[in-house]
Amino acid sequence: MANQTYLNKQGLTVKDLVTIGIFTALLWVTMLIGGLPLAPNPVTTFYMPLSAALLGGPVFLLLVAKVPKRGPIALAGILIGIIWFAAGMHWAMDLGYVLGGILGDFLAGTKKYKSVKMNILAYICLSLGCTGSYLCFFADPVTWGSYMLEGGTSASYIDTMNAAAQGWMPYAILLGTVAVAAFSGWVGSRLLKKQFEKAGITA
Repeated sequence: MANQTYLNKQGLTVKDLVTIGIFTALLWVTMLIGGLPLAPNPVTTFYMPLSAALLGGPVFLLLVAKVPKRGPIALAGILIGIIWFAAGMHWAMDLGYVLGGILGDFLAGTKKYKSVKMNILAYICLSLGCTGSYLCFFADPVTWGSYMLEGGTSASYIDTMNAAAQGWMPYAILLGTVAVAAFSGWVGSRLLKKQFEKAGITA
């Protein structure tokens, strides 16, 4: 027990960093698979944050269980933000994942990464990062459209988005993402219950 306490007080090791890298890649793949069916369509793209959050809960919770130290969630958010930036996503989405990861790490850390509920809340924070681009769209569609045009998005895609946008959508996007991420985390907690019990993670 003393050895375990000692290890938990240490910073991230090389093994931890490798684990974080692997699970971050898997987490990003779940976001890509979940979001890909909706993102290409300018009408359904508004709901991409919901679908992107659907599959990653189990992967995220397993990452936290394997590296229950300060840093893995923040690093995952930063890495995912960098990957999306390299892929040409809107800066607000990239920044959203970075901030969501940092906030999620802080929240999960308040319970020493041993609370399923707080870990799920951390996943919700990370998942909300995807909403950043859409919130910017509704806040200032002209500036958002100009930025995306410069990045290679077609004018017809943006025009269709503008035509499909409704005032209630930002609320649906935010609340829907929270609900889907919470559900994904709950499913992950059920699937990985035995692993969590061994790691001392409780509800």
